[in-house]
Amino acid sequence: MKIPVIKEIFNANDQVAAENRAIFKQDELFVINLMASPGAGKTSLILSTVSKLPETVRPGVIEGDIASSIDADKIASQNIPVVQINTGGTCHLDAPMIRSALPHLPLNNLDLLFIENVGNLVCPAGFDLGANLAVVVASVSEGHDKPYKYPGIFATADAVILNKSDLIEVFEFDMDFFRRGVEMVNATVPIFPLSCRTGLGLEAWVKWLLEKMRNRDS
Repeated sequence: MKIPVIKEIFNANDQVAAENRAIFKQDELFVINLMASPGAGKTSLILSTVSKLPETVRPGVIEGDIASSIDADKIASQNIPVVQINTGGTCHLDAPMIRSALPHLPLNNLDLLFIENVGNLVCPAGFDLGANLAVVVASVSEGHDKPYKYPGIFATADAVILNKSDLIEVFEFDMDFFRRGVEMVNATVPIFPLSCRTGLGLEAWVKWLLEKMRNRDS
């Protein structure tokens, strides 16, 4: 019987996620789990968001990839503390992976931690990392059908980012169709159309994020 084994895996992950959450709370650290398909713009969103944050908000990043440190190098080039996790083939990050990365970050000197999950629209949704928010990043170039094809990950989201929204007309992206797909599985989730390239819509996203950080315990 494989079902009990699967349950053990999830139960063990959830236990470590709870421990991670306690560490984050103790260090007064607000944590975002960013999930998206490859190329949607998770790294670009992190850098664009950081550029709009008040100077008093100190960011850090955990980068998850199957291989390489390309995205982590981009983050580090902006003098942002970053740790790379290479999963070696696993399609998601889990709570024990996050736990292993924490000693390599100056948690006492951070206010906001981005976890850039492995690019995938299926697996990451099933693993609690201990984050305050789960944010799904979709992009116009992927098409407007993603909420219908991958409802599970949109159902778990506390916010949905629609990146590359400056290209809506170029890709003939149907915003109403996309929004209906999201609302079918997550009726009240906020959707933020924005462009990391032009800065369009970033202010609304950052304002919402800062409000969530201020009200984290309410």
